[in-house]
Amino acid sequence: MQKPATEIEALKAEIDGIKARNRRVEADKAWELSKTRSSFIAASTYLLILIFMLLIKDDHAFLNAFIASVGYLISTATYGILKKWWLKRRSQTV
Repeated sequence: MQKPATEIEALKAEIDGIKARNRRVEADKAWELSKTRSSFIAASTYLLILIFMLLIKDDHAFLNAFIASVGYLISTATYGILKKWWLKRRSQTV
């Protein structure tokens, strides 16, 4: 039995909507994991912390701001490893 054309068109439109949503989700995920985003956040962190350190007259403002930025970069570098480990553990308990 063949479905009416309007029902088929509605299903096609729904599938197209799902595909468009998946493309948006994949693009958002790619952005979240991109080196561009991490570099921008690290540079912004460095500048903001440097300004704060200079305002409070920290003796090692440039170094302390650098350490905070490197800490952020290390945390993003380990994100993938931790995520895989967590997902593996989670799948074993479910």
